[in-house]
Amino acid sequence: MYPTSLLNSAATPNEAAASKLALTTLQKLAMPVGALLFDLLFWQERAGLNMLLYTVVVVLATAAGRPHYAPQWRSGYAWLLLLGTLGSAVLVAWYGSGAAILACWVSLAGWLGYLNQPHLRLVSNALLTALVNAAHVLMALPMLVRMPTNVSGQLGRFWFYARLLVVPLITLFLFHVLFVVANPQYEALSERALAALSEWLVALFSRFSLAHVLFFVAGLALTAAVLLFVPVHYFADRESRFGEFVQRKRDQVASFSVRRPDFRRQERGSLDLRKEFLVAAGLLGLVNVLLLVVNIIDVNWIWFGFVREPGFDLTQFVHEGTYVLIFSILVAMSILLWFFRRNLNFYRPGLPLLRVLATVWVLQNAVLAVSVGLRNYYYILYTGLAYKRLGVCFFLLLVLFGLGTLLLKIWQRRSAFSLVRLNSLAAYAVLLLLAAGNWEVWIARYNLRPALRNVDYGFLLAMPDRVLPTLVAHEGELGQHQLQHEIYDGTHQFLSEADARTRLHKRLRQFRAQQQQRHWPSYTWADWQAYQAL
Repeated sequence: MYPTSLLNSAATPNEAAASKLALTTLQKLAMPVGALLFDLLFWQERAGLNMLLYTVVVVLATAAGRPHYAPQWRSGYAWLLLLGTLGSAVLVAWYGSGAAILACWVSLAGWLGYLNQPHLRLVSNALLTALVNAAHVLMALPMLVRMPTNVSGQLGRFWFYARLLVVPLITLFLFHVLFVVANPQYEALSERALAALSEWLVALFSRFSLAHVLFFVAGLALTAAVLLFVPVHYFADRESRFGEFVQRKRDQVASFSVRRPDFRRQERGSLDLRKEFLVAAGLLGLVNVLLLVVNIIDVNWIWFGFVREPGFDLTQFVHEGTYVLIFSILVAMSILLWFFRRNLNFYRPGLPLLRVLATVWVLQNAVLAVSVGLRNYYYILYTGLAYKRLGVCFFLLLVLFGLGTLLLKIWQRRSAFSLVRLNSLAAYAVLLLLAAGNWEVWIARYNLRPALRNVDYGFLLAMPDRVLPTLVAHEGELGQHQLQHEIYDGTHQFLSEADARTRLHKRLRQFRAQQQQRHWPSYTWADWQAYQAL
C-alpha cells in the first residue's frame, strides 16, 4: 500500500502509478470479490439495502488491512467520518433519499482521505486526497490486472497438454456416435443433455450485454479506488503551513542581526498599519450606521406584526430580497476576514475600538440573517414548504455559525484556516442532518394542513414513494384546497379534485407494481412500510 521502489523517470504514467502500489493478499482477494458484489447489488437496482451492505463490506475490508496500532486510528476526524459513513449508509437503507446517498459517499470518501493522510484537518482536503488517490489507482489499474509476465510459458504448457488430448477426444466422440446409433435409450438421454446444455447457453448469452460488462468494469474500478491506497502528501503538506491563530509578522527586522536595524522601515510599517486601521475603522463605522437603519426597518416591518397586504408580491419579497441580503452578509464576512488577516490584530492603539466596531457589525449581520429567516418563514407560511426553502433555513444556520466563528477570529486572533476548518465541520454536520430527516413526508404533512389554501399537488405527487401513505391519509381533504401543478417554466395548471384523485390512484398503482418487481437489494424500510400501509 506504500511505495516499495523509486519511480523510473522514463516510465509511463500508468507504470509510475502502478509502481506505488504493493498489493497485499487481502487486497488481491477483495478486489474481484468487491467487483462481483457491486455487480450483484447495484446492476439495474436503485440505492437502498445494497448501499448499506456494500459500505459495510468496504469498511471491514479496509479496516482489516490496517493494524490496530496504525496512526489512522488515533485521528478523531477519521472516527467522525467513519461514524458518519456507517450512519448515512443506514439512512440510505432506511429512507433511500438523495441527501442520505450524498452523505454516504462524502463520508466514505472523507474517511478514506483521512486513512491516507491521518494528519489532515480539513474535511475538504480529505475529500480531495481521496479523489487524487482514486485517480492514481485508476491509472494503475490496467497494469495491475494485466496477465502475469510468465503467461507465454503457461500458454505453451497448456497447448502441449491440449494436443495430447486431441486423440482421446476424437475417440470419445466416435464411440458416442456408435452408442447413439446402437442404443435408443442412450440416444434419448444424450438428446436431453444436449437440449439442457443449449438452453443454458442461450440463457447465458441472452443475459450478456455490453452495458453489463461496462458496469462490471466500473464496479471493479470503484472497488479498487476504495480499497487501494497511494500516499497523497500534497494537501497535507499545504495544510502544515497554516496554523490556528494569526502570527505577527515583523517587517524584515532581525532582532539578532549584526546590522543596524532599519528604523525607517519600522516607522513606515507602523504608518501603513495606522492607515489600514483608519480605513477599517471608517468603513466599519459607516456600514454599521447604514446596517442599523436597515435592521430598524426590518425589525419594525417583519419582526412584529407582519401582515401580507392584498397585491403584495411575496415572491419578490422573499426571492430577490433574500438573495441580496445573504450576499451582503457574505461580503461583510469577507471584509472582516481581510482586515483581520495580519498585523492589524496586534495594533494596540486602535485594536479595542476596531474589535468593538467589528463585533457590532457581526451582531447586526446576525440580526439581518434572522430577518432573512423570517422572510423565508412567511413565504413558507403562505405558500408551503419546498426543497429550496428548507435549503435557505439550513444555509442560514451555517451563516449564523460562520458569524460566531468570525467573533472567535476577532477576539482570539483565529486564522482564516481555523475558520475554514470549523465551518467545514459545520457543513458536514448539516449534510448529516439533511440525510437524517424524513423531509418529504414532513413537507407533505405541512403543505396539506387545512390552513394552507393553495397546494402544489403535482409537486407532492412527484415526491418519493414513502410520501404516498400521507397523501392517501389526506385524500378526503383535497376539496379544502385549491390544487395546482406548477410547471418548470413558472406557470401553474389548476387541478380539480377528481383530477387530483385520478393522479393519486395512478401513482399508487405504479408504486404497487414497482414494489412487487423490485429485488431485495433495492428495498428500503420506508418503502416497505408504505407498501404495508397501502
